[in-house]
Amino acid sequence: MTVIDNHDAGSVSALVDEQLAGRAKAKSARKGYLDGRALAEVFAWLRPRDLVWNYWVNNYLLGKRPPAFDILFWNSDTTRMTAALHADFVDLAMENLLTRPGELTVLGVPIDLGAVTVDSYLVAGMADHITPWESCYRSAQLFGGTTRFVLSTSGHIAALVNPPGNAKASFHTNDDLAADAEAWLDGTEVHPGTWWTDLGLWLDERSGAQRPAPQTLGSHRLSVLAEAPGTYVLDK
Repeated sequence: MTVIDNHDAGSVSALVDEQLAGRAKAKSARKGYLDGRALAEVFAWLRPRDLVWNYWVNNYLLGKRPPAFDILFWNSDTTRMTAALHADFVDLAMENLLTRPGELTVLGVPIDLGAVTVDSYLVAGMADHITPWESCYRSAQLFGGTTRFVLSTSGHIAALVNPPGNAKASFHTNDDLAADAEAWLDGTEVHPGTWWTDLGLWLDERSGAQRPAPQTLGSHRLSVLAEAPGTYVLDK
């Protein structure tokens, strides 16, 4: 669900130029972080019909209470992003460095995704408005190992939070990643159900023998610090 190849990825190429990107980085740098509410507004305006005007009409103009929706409730729990990470994301989106071997350096190491030879399992959402599936598909072509690309139904969150039992769920697969996105889609096989089952089978082929789960947490080297979910969730 992450776009690595940002060429014509949608929102960046349509809404942002170099001057605006520089001002965005400068604004978060002055604060030291990007406020979570600002980030939420960006995501909302990527899909204004559903995430802006729908609530403007029904809640503000008509006075209706929004129906309970677990995904949107979770989505409203915003998180700040450090200014440095924000700047890195903006630069990656604008310059598309990960698609060019050696152009991006991390801790002194030039990054070449083609040198990643382990098998990869990549998932995209057909109705994803944040990371368009076509761009995710191009991203899948960057790795050096054998890649399985799966196109799931629904959007950015619902495509992933898709447990077994959803009668509306399905996913597309096609082992030939050489063609462009539309040609790949035309040659796909559609499977009913969730891609979670497919991922389980994919992992089984690459996993060792199963072992019994430990009866207690921790080990002789690492002791249990606190009961789940941990003390960090109580920090303010």
